[in-house]
Amino acid sequence: MRFRILGPTQVVLADGREVPVGGPRLRALLALLLLDAGRVVSAERLIDGLYGEHPPRGAVNALQSQVSRLRQALPADHDPVELHPAGYRLAVAPDEVDAYRFERLAEAGRRALADGDWHRAATVLREALELWRGPALADATGAAAQAARLDELRLTAVEDRVEADLALGADGALVAELRERVVAHPLRERLRGQLMRALTALGRPAEALAEFEEARHTLAEQLGVDPSAELAAVHVAVLRGAERPSAEATLPGQLTTFVGREEELKRVGELLGGRRLVTLTGPGGAGKTRLAIEAAGRADGEARLVELAGVADGSDVPQAVLSALGLRDAGLRAPAEPGRQTVDRLVEALAERRLLLVLDNCEHVLVDAARLAARLLSACPALRVLATSRESLGLAGEALCPLSGLAVPPLGTSALAADDYAAVGLFVQRAVDAAPDFTVTPANVEEVLRICRSLDGLPLAIELAAARLRALPVAEVAARLDDRFRLLSTGSRAVPPRHRTLRAVVEWSWDLLDDAERKVARRLTVFAGGATLEAAGRVCDLPTAEFVDALTGLVDKSFVEMAGGRYRMLETVRAFCAERLAEAGEADRLRRAHTAYFLEFAWAASDHLRCAEQLHWLRRLDAERDNLHAALRRATAAGDASDAAGMVAALSFYWWLRGMRGEGARLAADVLDLLGTEAPPGLSEEFALCVYNASLAGSGHLPSVGTQSSVIRSLDRPPRQPFLLYLSGISTGPPAGGADDVDELLGELRRLVGPGDEWVNALGAMGSGSALMWSNDWDRAGTALATALDGFRSTGDRWGTMITLGALGELAAWQGDPEAAAAHMDEAMGLVEALGSAVDQADMLRTRGEIRLRAGDLAAAHDDFAGALLLAQRSGAPEFVASARLGLAQVARGRGDLAEARRLCEEALAGGLTGWYVGEAARAEIILALAEITKAEQAGARPSADGA
Repeated sequence: MRFRILGPTQVVLADGREVPVGGPRLRALLALLLLDAGRVVSAERLIDGLYGEHPPRGAVNALQSQVSRLRQALPADHDPVELHPAGYRLAVAPDEVDAYRFERLAEAGRRALADGDWHRAATVLREALELWRGPALADATGAAAQAARLDELRLTAVEDRVEADLALGADGALVAELRERVVAHPLRERLRGQLMRALTALGRPAEALAEFEEARHTLAEQLGVDPSAELAAVHVAVLRGAERPSAEATLPGQLTTFVGREEELKRVGELLGGRRLVTLTGPGGAGKTRLAIEAAGRADGEARLVELAGVADGSDVPQAVLSALGLRDAGLRAPAEPGRQTVDRLVEALAERRLLLVLDNCEHVLVDAARLAARLLSACPALRVLATSRESLGLAGEALCPLSGLAVPPLGTSALAADDYAAVGLFVQRAVDAAPDFTVTPANVEEVLRICRSLDGLPLAIELAAARLRALPVAEVAARLDDRFRLLSTGSRAVPPRHRTLRAVVEWSWDLLDDAERKVARRLTVFAGGATLEAAGRVCDLPTAEFVDALTGLVDKSFVEMAGGRYRMLETVRAFCAERLAEAGEADRLRRAHTAYFLEFAWAASDHLRCAEQLHWLRRLDAERDNLHAALRRATAAGDASDAAGMVAALSFYWWLRGMRGEGARLAADVLDLLGTEAPPGLSEEFALCVYNASLAGSGHLPSVGTQSSVIRSLDRPPRQPFLLYLSGISTGPPAGGADDVDELLGELRRLVGPGDEWVNALGAMGSGSALMWSNDWDRAGTALATALDGFRSTGDRWGTMITLGALGELAAWQGDPEAAAAHMDEAMGLVEALGSAVDQADMLRTRGEIRLRAGDLAAAHDDFAGALLLAQRSGAPEFVASARLGLAQVARGRGDLAEARRLCEEALAGGLTGWYVGEAARAEIILALAEITKAEQAGARPSADGA
């Protein structure tokens, strides 16, 4: 069925037959329900609409009776009236109601009008207006407000349709229609202005001027006001003969849909509402022009686009604006007045005109564009300017809206969730244009995400990549992005040359840089993940003033982005500038400078990781992680053994604190391939740390560095990385002689570093205490661990404090003091959360689980082991995955579920626990647990003495 309320209420079947609804009250009830088609309408609202302010007694029953009658009036197989606890609902789709269809079509027509698609706008708006058969809601006298809203929308749609007709060419019939409408609505200034424009277009300017005088008189007499600025602007245009050609589009129509940028579009709209100069800045290909056109199309009033990319000389900017406005320097019969400038003509034409002027691609004529904008804005109070440029115009009162790439999904995003991100949405839309059967699936989602991320979400680059799907599978496009400038070399022939290829986009910006800016731009490409001002200045190696000026220019020109105190390039810009670095013959020198800076930084940060500034320096290392690892990989690839091994040594404690043991192990193993099987001269400490780090991932056969004692004795200087002592114990195991050997080892270390190093002393005391615990010498263990705790607290090292508290918690549990154990573990858990290490959190949860298991709290122990397992799996820590499963197995065994206990132990053994001491220790514990499970299974399987 179709329902009509734009006129008398009607119900029409699919074959065109009208269903008689009944009397006025029944038709009013149906109309009120149709106003909220598909939604529940409360009984109170329906009673108000039917009976007004004075409903009869028993109005609720009367309403129920009316609803029942309405159900009977509608066909039995189409009973859409539903009863709900909150009221009644008409279960029909909104598009089955003419009012909803009208609003949808009117909005579509308005958008087509804004896009300059006059034919579509006129067609759609006529279709919308043909739905009307009389006054809206003619049968629902209680819905006056809704009827007034619909009538206003109808009149606005008429005005929009007239606007489209004017653009297509005015004729006598349109003038006649407008005269009738002006008589019916004498205070509608838009209709009056349209009539004036139609008359002018037909060569009847005198009549147009008379209409203005009539409007002035009517407004003064009835409202006591003057004509609006918009109507006054039409009047001035008629006087000057400058009314624009009727079929000329104010903004270019777009061939593709607008994707993403909703937040930016909203921001531009808000800025244009309160500011007169707004500039969209950003790198080439970010979609500044498209966003500006979309924003201008949604803004109130007239908008004009001035394309400046083709203007070769800045002095031609005023003429480009004049041409875009459809104006001439002089009349057809008279030359321009001597001394009269083009800018003067523009000021005269725009003095009272309400207009949004879009100055597109200002970057190469920036000074002249800014000068013209300043002159026009100061002389034309109704003018607003929306500019696009790779740098700001630099004028007072200018509001900036920076653009970068579209939002890209994070790693691990599913195929279902990927479409929620604008970059993926754009890629999919354009991909379907090239390959109609393309969809994002679990099989190709990673390739799609890689494309969008590698291209920084830049709309132009994404569109160029999507176009390649005409000839290449998506996996091939993703695989070839390392040579992106060759891959993305074919774009639309309809766009300007600078936007046809990815290289052309970047070259357009590169050509606008001065020599110093180009030098800094190419040198910044050695950084990975951005750079601080200090790092960029040191590595780029230019005089300070010259460097700062050049870097500022690069930021201003959207060649470099600055956020959070860091400077970074989009990957596409970086790839282009890296080519320029190689052409300049500077690549190797800049690589070495980059490595030297970050090696120095890594050592400085490592020293601060053992003190109260630990968290601050962890954050600084996190920010530079990409640079640090890039420097390490480059040094390894270049054969710089000393730098590569030094970087592994400097980063060892950081890797441990951040739970990056797998990645650190792989990087260290690559350096070991460079170093060989023995420590090169002067690199004993670095070599040992490479071996220890590599062992953490169970990396096959590794060179031997001997015992902890032999490593310490081999050093001819204090270790730059005191964490060496702990890492060696984790990798090779504690000394065979227990606490005595630990003390001897500590003595060897003090011989090198001196007795006053609090951190080394605390680490030694912690090692002694742990060894004494395992020797069951609990009193001495407690004393040693208390000493270690005091030492770590005095240095401010949260990590050392945390692991010592964990050991004290275990000791208290062994000694039968669960309250002390819980207090130690609670403090340790607080510290591990502050450090943000998932691996250490897994370790602390496992430790607390063992304490709770010993106390017999199986449920709490299970929760801790399950949490530890989840964190360890996410962090890629096989030793803690195995230990957590072992803990869960012990819980299952305590509950009598031997089959589950065996399954968990067998899963724990399959986790790659080889190559280093802690892994081997965990393996031994699991094998022992399996033996005990087997014994329990056998005991349970023996027949009882009576043979039962």
